[in-house]
Amino acid sequence: MQVSLETTSGLERRLTITVPAATVETQVDDRLKKMSKQVKLDGFRPGKVPFKVVKKRYGQSARQEVLGEVMQSSYMEAVIKEELHPAGAPKIEPKTIEEGSDLEFVAVLEVYPEIELGDFSKIAVEKPVAEVADEDVSKMLETLREQSKTFEDAAEDAAAEMGDTVVIDFKGSIDGEEFEGGAAEDQNLELGSGRMIPGFEDGIAGMKAGEAKDVTVTFPEDYQAEDLKGKEAVFAITVKKVQKPALPEMDEEFFARYGVKEGGMEGFRTEITKNMNRELTQAVKNKVKNQVMDGLLEVHTVDLPDALVEQEIDRLKEQAVQRFAGQGMQGLDASALPGEMFKAEAEKRVRLGLIVGEIVNAKELKADDDRVRAMIEEIASAYQEPQQVIDWYYGNEQQLSQVQYVVLEEQVVDTILEAAQVTENTCSYEEAIKPAPAKTEEGAEEDEAEA
Repeated sequence: MQVSLETTSGLERRLTITVPAATVETQVDDRLKKMSKQVKLDGFRPGKVPFKVVKKRYGQSARQEVLGEVMQSSYMEAVIKEELHPAGAPKIEPKTIEEGSDLEFVAVLEVYPEIELGDFSKIAVEKPVAEVADEDVSKMLETLREQSKTFEDAAEDAAAEMGDTVVIDFKGSIDGEEFEGGAAEDQNLELGSGRMIPGFEDGIAGMKAGEAKDVTVTFPEDYQAEDLKGKEAVFAITVKKVQKPALPEMDEEFFARYGVKEGGMEGFRTEITKNMNRELTQAVKNKVKNQVMDGLLEVHTVDLPDALVEQEIDRLKEQAVQRFAGQGMQGLDASALPGEMFKAEAEKRVRLGLIVGEIVNAKELKADDDRVRAMIEEIASAYQEPQQVIDWYYGNEQQLSQVQYVVLEEQVVDTILEAAQVTENTCSYEEAIKPAPAKTEEGAEEDEAEA
């Protein structure tokens, strides 16, 4: 076998591979001989079909199969011989495949880039330092009560207030003409939820059951329906029912909803504090990790194999389809989603994956077994039967490998932090768990809560 290697551009390589005709023809004959022992043809006893007859009938198909196998195996041999590291499957271009001639084909492939590790000391990280205070726990208890609230019918003369739920009929019009999607009957609406356009819920506040009223609002300039953007509309609203919120008592029944069946209020606070500390620890880890990963992108320049980017785009498409399905949008085809939507995120993920992989190799890192065990035990502690969860992880290779990868990422982060510029920022629990501002394309920061 002869191999010629050419660098065509960037990460692309072109292998021209020649396999002697005798090698191909020998394999074709061997295949046909095996077939002759098994093939059944009218007029011949099983296994007694003459070789020439078998070759005449099956020679072409056998040759095509052999050609495919020889090109695949020869490609792998060439990759090993040339010490290449393919990033994705090659594109095979047959050149000469005629019987009696040497097989010649071209394999075009991309290779993994060579990465020179950057200066980790240039990476700046701000680590939040916070603790769960008693007032944080008390606030969380009230939040849990609020989330468990129910609504009860109000007195007939009770006026609707923000926080109440109303049942309404409404019909909208613009310049006296009704518009599509502007009407509904028996609509449940919590005032102050922000579900409706600005001014709609405010207009209902103060109304009583049985009362009708026209409310004038203006559609936002960024409203999704083009024909309604910025237009003034009048909604004829009838309130059919007003319901007031009722908060549950902090009793044994309430505690049991969150898995606390003994210990009363003290036991409940202890369990909530434990969960909040777990959330705080994870939030700090995530913020530090995100800063480290952003820093790695800033101090490294990496050429990206198109094949890996395309694979990541396909993964992101599938994830998007799964999210849509979870929201009730069934039957969406991932191939119908434009790849451009996911390209930037895919490129970022591939770039980070290559950098992290190089750090793992260069520093000879392996997932620490004790840290893997600790992480699994931490996950299991949130369940009623922790040991069953632990056993499940260690009995499931795929799930265990996912935890190992997370631990390995944490070890990479630890490695970077040893050299990075780390400063501590003392803050409150709420500030610590609040998601960090997202970076815009220009690199400026934008508060996710206001985006």
